[in-house]
Amino acid sequence: MPTASEVTEKINERAKEVGVRVRLHAAEIDGARQIGVDEHAPVVTASVFKVPIALELAKQGAEGALDLGERITVPPGHPTPSPYGLATFRHEITMSWYDLAILMIGISDNVATDLTLDRVGKEATEKTLRDLGFEHTTVSQDCGEVLRGIGDDLGISYEDDERLLTELPIERITALRALQPEHSCATTAEEITRLLGLIWRDEAAAPAACADVRRWMDLQVWPHRLRSGFPDDGIRVSGKTGTLPSVRNEVGVVEYPDGGRYAVGIFTDAVDGRSRVPERDAFIGFAAAQAVEWLRLPEADRE
Repeated sequence: MPTASEVTEKINERAKEVGVRVRLHAAEIDGARQIGVDEHAPVVTASVFKVPIALELAKQGAEGALDLGERITVPPGHPTPSPYGLATFRHEITMSWYDLAILMIGISDNVATDLTLDRVGKEATEKTLRDLGFEHTTVSQDCGEVLRGIGDDLGISYEDDERLLTELPIERITALRALQPEHSCATTAEEITRLLGLIWRDEAAAPAACADVRRWMDLQVWPHRLRSGFPDDGIRVSGKTGTLPSVRNEVGVVEYPDGGRYAVGIFTDAVDGRSRVPERDAFIGFAAAQAVEWLRLPEADRE
């Protein structure tokens, strides 16, 4: 049976084959077993930062600071671009904060995210993260600020369409402030899996709040990254993707019919700026499956 170092070597070899660098952490939610690849290195979250925002929304809802059922009306033309969801709507729509969270997590709707973060507040979101013991996980910007920063750095109007950047040298892309953890929303692979563990054990906030976040993550629609590594219909995968130029991430929880629950965080950055490279998306599922399968081995077989 493979050792942890053999598993991480296999993951790193595949990462090199598909042209990415990987930071990874996987851990039992109900135990102490874990495995990682540069899991303490700061990484750019991209849209993974929507998980702490969702937690703050659910937390404030459970505490009575806001009503998740309150209706808000969203007119067309919000300044934050998004390839999905509210930014594509032609007409005014009214929905609740709870429903906005479904869009924010389920399809990574940038407008829904910025409306939600504006409501709950960056400071409150950061305070919750610090109170939970997270030193490196930050929500310093909303989606609009991240995207405007990319445009400012490149001297263009950037509308969240990576196809516009595919001809740029990778050195120019990696120099973007949005891709520097010290200048953007950030975390580590280990911290994000620890946060997921707290949410799945009802320890991050009130049980009702944690249940809301779990449901929102369970409704994510994208099957091409984390979920691709667990094709068995009996395995539940709840997740949140993150995408920026040259960056492909996903974090989530994998739950088996036998009760095993595993938090996974995988962050990749590529050697070029191509926007459509399916093997890099599939790598996330491959790496997650390798890590989780090793965690599920009997103790004697993992040495």
